[in-house]
Amino acid sequence: MNIDLQKQVQEAADRLVESGAETGLQVAVYRRGEQVADVVAGVADTAAGRPMTSGTPVYSTSTGKGVTATVVHVLVERGALSYDTPIAELWPEFAAHGKGSATLRHALTHTLGVPGVPVGTTPEDLCDWDKMCAAIAGATPWWEPGTRAGYHPQSFGYIVGEVVRRATGKPISQVLKEEVAGPLGVADELFFGVPESELGRLARLEEAPLPPGMPAEMSPEMFADIPFFRVVDGYTAAPMAAMPDAAFGNRPDVLTSDIPAGGTMTARAVARMYAALMDEVDGVRLVSPERLREITAAAFTGMDEVAGFPATWALGYALGATEQLSGPTLFGMSGSGGTAAYADTATGTAFALIKNRVSSGDYGTFDHIGRIVMNG
Repeated sequence: MNIDLQKQVQEAADRLVESGAETGLQVAVYRRGEQVADVVAGVADTAAGRPMTSGTPVYSTSTGKGVTATVVHVLVERGALSYDTPIAELWPEFAAHGKGSATLRHALTHTLGVPGVPVGTTPEDLCDWDKMCAAIAGATPWWEPGTRAGYHPQSFGYIVGEVVRRATGKPISQVLKEEVAGPLGVADELFFGVPESELGRLARLEEAPLPPGMPAEMSPEMFADIPFFRVVDGYTAAPMAAMPDAAFGNRPDVLTSDIPAGGTMTARAVARMYAALMDEVDGVRLVSPERLREITAAAFTGMDEVAGFPATWALGYALGATEQLSGPTLFGMSGSGGTAAYADTATGTAFALIKNRVSSGDYGTFDHIGRIVMNG
């Protein structure tokens, strides 16, 4: 461990909990394949008083997309998949309504053109793999694949996950365990669907207080002004029926289902995964240096049709993190509740911050800790 960095991050994490800004959090840092910081603070479950530990998995929404992408890259490295194979070659039903030319590369770069799910999709629907895959396969694309980009909040996981299932004959949660989490020794800390027997170990999510001046409920007019909701919910001025809030992330059916647009993880597990993409970690390296260069190169730069702001995508990862922590060598994914996991190919640093207070769209804690990590 880097004693100075460990001390600095621990002090910052403790202050965040003591101030009430966070409930429980984990921070893990790897450099050149070696873990240099493993920090924990606060509680995993406020009601039970259960402490947060380094081994407490936390539902972390879209931070899991980086895990999903990593599964794909390991399979491509093994020769089981190709980025440019048309999805319909593996999944014939996906060719409906002119999607026959869409490739796995399009899916990974959010340029495929099927960012939405049916209006009124419920959490129960999201837990039904076959139902969601059928709906997405039967969807009409909103643009010709590859011509525009728009963040695919939920459909990303089913599209990529079904390609993995068709190619391997196994659900993506099994492939994650066999090809990534197991070899890295974190099979009990890095999940899509969590085994029911493990639910008692998980952190309990809670909502952060609303910022001053923020209404408790948004009007339809407010939703209509936000591209994400207007597009994802079929251009209707209404919230999604399955919002990724704390209640959603605490549901046993959601947690135990494969919904690989998100994931449940510890900071040390997902940081270890990113470290093993860049370097050997205890004898395990997930992809070759050549593959790493390919998967972290900018594949799309431009306006995101769903998020409503400029974005740069690599193959399944965002390039740059936040306005405070950015740069062309930084790749990874953040989650809507303020969690994030990124790696910097320039320094060989992998960094994850996982927390159980859901602060929607607020990455202040990640920025604060991230600056310490990058400067430490």
